[in-house]
Amino acid sequence: MNPYDAVLGRSFASNYLGRLTTILGTMNPQDIDRAIAVIRRVWHAGGQIITLGNGGSAITALHFATDWSKGVFEATRRPFRGRSLIDNMGIVTAYANDMSYADVFVAQLRNIATPQDLVVAISGSGNSENVVRAVRYANEIGCETLGLVGYSGGKVKPLAKHVVWAQVDDMQIAEDVHAIFGHIVMQALCQTEDEDRA
Repeated sequence: MNPYDAVLGRSFASNYLGRLTTILGTMNPQDIDRAIAVIRRVWHAGGQIITLGNGGSAITALHFATDWSKGVFEATRRPFRGRSLIDNMGIVTAYANDMSYADVFVAQLRNIATPQDLVVAISGSGNSENVVRAVRYANEIGCETLGLVGYSGGKVKPLAKHVVWAQVDDMQIAEDVHAIFGHIVMQALCQTEDEDRA
């Protein structure tokens, strides 16, 4: 017998998938639809969609930039100006060394962001200081800001102009929801473009 069966009464995988399914069922589809609309609006206006995050969320940010830039462009032939602030480790480590790790994103935004852009800030806790500073700066210069958070939402939730919130005290489940959001966005942008051409 699997040791988890005795403790949980079922397999660990079933338990995890059950918790993920429950959280997905609590998500507000309107929040996701509004986020998609913001991304689409900035994309159509020619703005940049700039993603950022730490740890697992850094990889999610990079995943978004990869999927959206390649997948959406290939499906629609409309250029998608997606970029991530975590893919140039030279820049990240230079700012971390010369300034502070708390400034690695805001320092990059000062160089590349314009008011026409969207900053997608991913933080499971919502409290990563470098993410908070990036959202605050992006708001100050007039960017759209979208926060993807878990737990209580932390500081990012009230700070970002738009929020997708996985209300769960589990980092892995929150990160799963954020990754799913990225795939929803890609398919939605490709599908709506197909509908517009019909």
